[in-house]
Amino acid sequence: MQLVIPGETMGNAEHPRRVVRPAPDGPQHTAATTGAATAATGAARARGPLADRLGQRSGELLEAVARLDAGLDPAAGRRLADRIREQYTAEHGGAPVGFLAVCHLGPPYVDHVLDLDGAIVRHHTPGDPPPPPYGAARMLVRHPHYACVEVYSDGLLLPVLTTGAVVRPAPPRPGGAA
Repeated sequence: MQLVIPGETMGNAEHPRRVVRPAPDGPQHTAATTGAATAATGAARARGPLADRLGQRSGELLEAVARLDAGLDPAAGRRLADRIREQYTAEHGGAPVGFLAVCHLGPPYVDHVLDLDGAIVRHHTPGDPPPPPYGAARMLVRHPHYACVEVYSDGLLLPVLTTGAVVRPAPPRPGGAA
C-alpha cells in the first residue's frame, strides 16, 4: 500500500480518489472534473446529485458531526442529528444516512458509526465489523487526514478531509469491474 496524499490516488486496495475544491466563485459552482482530458479543458459538468454532494463542508457542520459522539442524551442527540440533516439537505442536496469516524475513546475501540436516522453512536473494536453499509468505509476512515466518511443510502462513500474538502469518488470502471 502506498502513502496517501490528498489530491493523489490511493493504494491498490482502494479506488483512486481526488479532492474536489470549490471553484473561486463559491461552492454552488464546484468544478467536477476528473482525469487529464477534462482537467486540461477546464470543463465543468452540469450540477446534479453527485456535484451537490461534493461541496465544501463548513467547520460548523464538521463540528456538529463530531458532537454526535460527545455523549449527548438521546433527545439532544436527535435534535443535533435533525439539524445536521437539515444543513446537509439545504447545502448539499441530501443527507447521508450516517458517518464512520475514528473513535478517540482509545483501546479497544478504533472507529464508530454516527447514524443520523436515530442519532445512534456505535463504537467498534478491530474485531467488530461495522454493520452494512458502514463496513465498506472502514479502510477509508483510517486515513489521518479524514474527519469522517459520509455513508449514503445509495452506497456512495465520501471521505471528508479535516479541512472540509470532499474526496471525489473514482469514476466507474468500464464493464462494471470494481
